[in-house]
Amino acid sequence: MSVHILLPGEDGSHVDYTLHAPGNFPQTCQPPSSRRVYAAAHIVSRADAHADQPVAEQIDWEATGAYRRHLWSLGFSVAEAMDTAQRGMGLDWETARALIRRSASEAHAIGAQDRLACGAGTDQLAVSATTTLDDICAAYEEQCAFIEGEGSRIILMASRALAALARSPEDYARVYERVLSQVRQPVILHWLGAMFDPALTGYWGSEQLDEAMTICLDLIQRHAAKIDGVKLSLLSAEREIAMRRRLPAGVVMYTGDDFNYVGLIRGDAQGYSHALLGIFDAIAPAAAAALQALDQGDITTYEVLLASTVSLSRHIFQAPTYYYKTGVVFLAYLNGHQPHFRMVGGLENARSLAHLAQLFMLADQAGLLREPELAVERMQRVIATHGGEA
Repeated sequence: MSVHILLPGEDGSHVDYTLHAPGNFPQTCQPPSSRRVYAAAHIVSRADAHADQPVAEQIDWEATGAYRRHLWSLGFSVAEAMDTAQRGMGLDWETARALIRRSASEAHAIGAQDRLACGAGTDQLAVSATTTLDDICAAYEEQCAFIEGEGSRIILMASRALAALARSPEDYARVYERVLSQVRQPVILHWLGAMFDPALTGYWGSEQLDEAMTICLDLIQRHAAKIDGVKLSLLSAEREIAMRRRLPAGVVMYTGDDFNYVGLIRGDAQGYSHALLGIFDAIAPAAAAALQALDQGDITTYEVLLASTVSLSRHIFQAPTYYYKTGVVFLAYLNGHQPHFRMVGGLENARSLAHLAQLFMLADQAGLLREPELAVERMQRVIATHGGEA
């Protein structure tokens, strides 16, 4: 029997939509052998959370941990306490510490300690007129020491404080060189573009991206022994390929391009990208199946499976791109991974009802609504909450 739902459109009209059968994706997978793949995982709010509570009290820790177990079970490594987890948009450093500690403990308990990397930034630092580059270094060092103390690897995130304070490429070099000199294991550098965080405009000391890339590559070249790879989130396949080809031996590219990941991960005759993606949180079953096909050399199946998710990803990450977290959490809600559609800081309201309805259809067309009846019931709740017809 067909499953239907009446969905609202942008122009006030309604569509009688018929759902497809769910995709035949595996329930569990071994980690891919041909690519290193991290899914940046979201946090789950409590249904009864309210804004005047400390952030840590707003989180459903069990559901948050369960989602990480879900990602590990599908073969992904987990990128923890990143922007997908609302880092800088609700998740403060105190709560990020608790999240990192819990995830590290969970990873060690299930033997996944080598499949966890955590974001280190400077977000505990309140920038003022007296803030110095040494203060930024100290903030980075505190977070790096904590993450390595928990037995995890570091993703060295871009710093809003550094972007605000730095006056030249040399200022960036000074900070990164000091931090890299102290880490115990090679880190993943994270270059997050302004479309994800406008406060990072001009990172590395130039608003010209080609010039900024040269500055970043010079740093990587001089400190390659302390750098595992670089996660690039500029939403430009051409720039990522150009940078990938200029990386020194032993340093890899982790694509952070949620628009062009299919071709970037597949690669070309001169190489390929590994992946550290927020969209893998949302499309994990399809992505896991695609990566298994890639391991087996079945490029056609890889491309068919992963290409079916691109329209969904481009919709979730449409401008304002930094609100993509809303779509990631909404899809987790539709699929029963959490009992409600609430987010820390009220971010569930960042996208329109029509946006969510389109997301519903695109997820269905990618085979990513694992229980269509449940997804319809939950979509109808959201429509009713917005005062629409269900």
